[in-house]
Amino acid sequence: MKTVAIDILDARILVVDDQDTNVQLLEQVLSEAGYTSITSTTNPQDVCALHRKNRYDLILLDLQMPGMDGFQVMEALKTNGADSYLPVLVLTAQPGHKLRALQAGAKDFISKPFDLVEVRTRIYNMLEVRLLYKKLEGYSKVLEETVLERTAELRESEARYRSLTELACDWYWEQDETGNFTKVSGPVLEMLGIRVGTLAESASSAQVPGWNQQEQQELQARIAAREPFLDFVFNRVNADGSRQQFLVSGEPMFSRSCSFIGYRGIGVERIVNKIESSIATLDDVLAP
Repeated sequence: MKTVAIDILDARILVVDDQDTNVQLLEQVLSEAGYTSITSTTNPQDVCALHRKNRYDLILLDLQMPGMDGFQVMEALKTNGADSYLPVLVLTAQPGHKLRALQAGAKDFISKPFDLVEVRTRIYNMLEVRLLYKKLEGYSKVLEETVLERTAELRESEARYRSLTELACDWYWEQDETGNFTKVSGPVLEMLGIRVGTLAESASSAQVPGWNQQEQQELQARIAAREPFLDFVFNRVNADGSRQQFLVSGEPMFSRSCSFIGYRGIGVERIVNKIESSIATLDDVLAP
């Protein structure tokens, strides 16, 4: 992020001093240095309105003025919520006012009577910092807008993904780090007889009889190890003797800090078992 000299010379500058001679001197110094946008006023009460209208990059502000001194002007400028940066360089002949001015929000000071080399140097340095601050502020806004756009795109993509998932499988599920179901799409609860607990625990014989114990133990081991699983086979024998087979796939989820936050996955009932069951029933009917 680089600020070139031409940007600094094009900066908007306001000179505020109740003495015409000081205003004329500063205007001359700035013009000779190559600055192209210089405004001045001898009335401190006009400063806030001028700044709201023109958004100056630098305000050269005399501290000792009748009616409204420089400290009061700075307090008034702070009420401008559109600009959190106070671009004020104070002009003072009182050494004791320098610290007070900085504490009031001024960014730097120029001593009176003016040393022209000091005047040019301090003005240039402060404008360089001011324009860098504005660029950084602009980049931050662009970054914030980009993040919002990308977040919206990700949410839209996730919605499409889940929609497609629901079409491609019998159910979609998510669990938290403790194993409790947080999201379920489809008839998984009815299909597996799940009420509470983890996927493996909910299929235990203590809740719904008929599940293969070896398969349960294997799935529990994979979940405990935070391993992904693809088309894991779940078998169940129902009370009427019919058989069901399910294919379940899942993967662990982790936060940005790599902490485990749960599982998500999909599942389908294996259609081939329904066909085999229908064939077996048909064979029983046709058997002599």
